[in-house]
Amino acid sequence: MKARLAAAWTSLMFLYIYVDHLNLYKPGVVADILAGRVFEFDANETFVIVALTLVGIPAVMVVLSAALPARVSRPLNLGVGALYIPVSLFNLSGGEWLGFYGLGVGTEVLVLVYVLRSAWSWPRTGASAL
Repeated sequence: MKARLAAAWTSLMFLYIYVDHLNLYKPGVVADILAGRVFEFDANETFVIVALTLVGIPAVMVVLSAALPARVSRPLNLGVGALYIPVSLFNLSGGEWLGFYGLGVGTEVLVLVYVLRSAWSWPRTGASAL
């Protein structure tokens, strides 16, 4: 179970990175970044700290899912997984390129649902609960 959860969080990280990277191909995005704007936000230190935190938490969840005992990892995965569904859904608020963002967000939410289902159904006894 630990490896499954770590793999799921790794997949989520790759999705975040690729959606953000491929977003750069959207006309006007690079020009806006160079002008100091990302979506509706000023590209400043606060913005990049928040962005790094949003990507850093799933990165830490990879390690924590593999390292923590089940009694700690299970509720942590449930909590963080549930909190990240609205974070992923926020990407749909742009209103443009809904096919691209819909595919990206839909895949992210599927991975998060897998995290939640896996953590919820984590066996309470036996070797896989360690």
